[in-house]
Amino acid sequence: MVELHLLGRNEKLGETSQRYVIGAVAVGNALEWFELVVFGYFAAIISDLFFPSSDPTASLLLTLASFGIAYVMRPLGAVVLGAYADRNGRKAALQLSIFLMALGSVAIAVGPTYATVGILAPIVILAARLVQGFSVGGEFGSATAFLVEQSNKRRGYFASWQFASQGLAALMATGFGAATTFLLNPAQVSSWGWRIPFFFGLALVPLGIYMRARLSETDAFQENRPVKSPAHSVALEGKAGLLISVGVIVLGTVSVYTILFMPTYAVKVLSLPAPNSFAAGFVTGALQLFLIPIFGALSDRVGRTGVPIVAASLTLLGTYPILNWLCVEPTIHKLFAVQAILGIVTAAYLGSLPALMSELFPVAMRSTGLSVSYAFGVAIFGGFAPFIHLWLVVETANPRAPAIYVIAAAMISLASLWSARRRGFN
Repeated sequence: MVELHLLGRNEKLGETSQRYVIGAVAVGNALEWFELVVFGYFAAIISDLFFPSSDPTASLLLTLASFGIAYVMRPLGAVVLGAYADRNGRKAALQLSIFLMALGSVAIAVGPTYATVGILAPIVILAARLVQGFSVGGEFGSATAFLVEQSNKRRGYFASWQFASQGLAALMATGFGAATTFLLNPAQVSSWGWRIPFFFGLALVPLGIYMRARLSETDAFQENRPVKSPAHSVALEGKAGLLISVGVIVLGTVSVYTILFMPTYAVKVLSLPAPNSFAAGFVTGALQLFLIPIFGALSDRVGRTGVPIVAASLTLLGTYPILNWLCVEPTIHKLFAVQAILGIVTAAYLGSLPALMSELFPVAMRSTGLSVSYAFGVAIFGGFAPFIHLWLVVETANPRAPAIYVIAAAMISLASLWSARRRGFN
C-alpha cells in the first residue's frame, strides 16, 4: 500500500479561511470547465458555423471530434503543468493554468466563422481547443493537490470541491444554454447569441486570477523536498497508483461527458425541444454541486471506496433500462428524471474520488500523478464520449446505444476500485 503522507495543513484553519480556499480554487476551476461545457452544449450550432457540411450528422461529428481532440493535449499539459506544480508550488500552477484557459477562450469567443474566413475558421477553433486542453491537463492535479493538502481529517470534503466546482460550471453553462435558447430566436442564437457565454466566462477570469493570487502555498508542499523529475518518479515508483487512478476515473469522466452530451442527444436523436433539453441539464449540475461535497465528507467517515462501488454497480445495471424507458416515448419530463438519476449516481461516484486518487501518490509527485492519471483517463475514455455515443447511435440505428459505452466504463472502474480495496484503501 502506498504510504499515506501527512498533509501538514494546520487543522485549526478558520472557517472563513476554509471557505476562501475552497472558493478561490472552485471559482477558477469552474471558470475553466465552464468554457469546455459551453462548447459541448453549443456543439450543434458551432458545427454549422465552423464545420459546414452537406451532411448535418457529419458536420456534428466533426465538431464533437474537435471537442474531443482537446483531450489529446491533456496528457502533455498534465506532465508539464503537473511537474511545474510539484517543483514550483500548487499556487503557481493554478495561476498559469487559468491564464492559458483564458487565451483559448478569447480565440473561440471572437473567432470568425467559416463563411467569413473559410478553412482558417476551424483551424482557429482547433488551436484554441488544444490550448484549453493543455491548460486543463494540469488544472486537475494542481487544484486537487492544493485542496487535499488543506486538512488531514477532512481531505475527502476539501478535495470533493474539485468535482463540485465542475458541477457549478455545468450549472452556469446549462443556465446560459437555456436562457439563450429561450430568449433569442434560432437565427439570433446562430448569429451571435452562442458567443455570449464565452464572453461571460472571460469577464470572470480576472476574479479567478485575483482570488488565486491571494492564496498561500500549502504547508505540505513547503515542508516537502521536491524531486528533480516528478514525471520520472511517477513512472518508476507510482505505476500501481497510476493504473488504479486511471481506472477509477474512467466511469467518472464517461458519466460526466454523457451528462454533457444529453442536451445534444435529446435534440438530435430524440427530437426534443432545445430550451427544455438545456433546462434538464441544469438539474444535474445543481445536484452535483450540492451532493458531491456531502459524499466527499461522508468518505472521511466511512472510507473512499464503498460508496463509489455501489454507485458504479447501479450504473452498470441501470443505464440501459433508464435509457430504454426514455427512448420508448421521449418526453421532457422523462428527460428531467433521467438527468436527475444520472446526477445523483454520478455525484455519489465522484464524491470521494479526488481524495482516493490523492492518497495513491506521495506529496513530491502528487500533482503530477493526479494530473497524468486524470488526463489519460479523460483523453482515452471521456473526451470522445459524445463522439462515441453519437457514432454508436448512427451505426446501430439504436437510440439506446450510448448505454453500451457507459456500461463498459462501469466495468473497468469497478475492477479498479476492488484493486484499490485489496491494496488497503477502504
